[in-house]
Amino acid sequence: MSEKFHPFKDMLENAKAQHQVDKANFAAAKAESKAVWEEAKLSPKARREKMQRERDIQLEEANKRIAAAEERIAAARESKEN
Repeated sequence: MSEKFHPFKDMLENAKAQHQVDKANFAAAKAESKAVWEEAKLSPKARREKMQRERDIQLEEANKRIAAAEERIAAARESKEN
């Protein structure tokens, strides 16, 4: 142990790091709240389009997961046969 143990210095560094994390989380929550507020003011047509884009993204991700699972199933069956 060449480095000396300084508990108060460690506590100060941890407190500073945690403060940065808390500050970033607060800023993120504030930005998300503002985004929700702005989205609430969308026109019905814009809201439908936004929701459709979100559904398209979810559908694409689900299809990728299905393809990956089918590949894993095929690989498992192949290794089982050998």
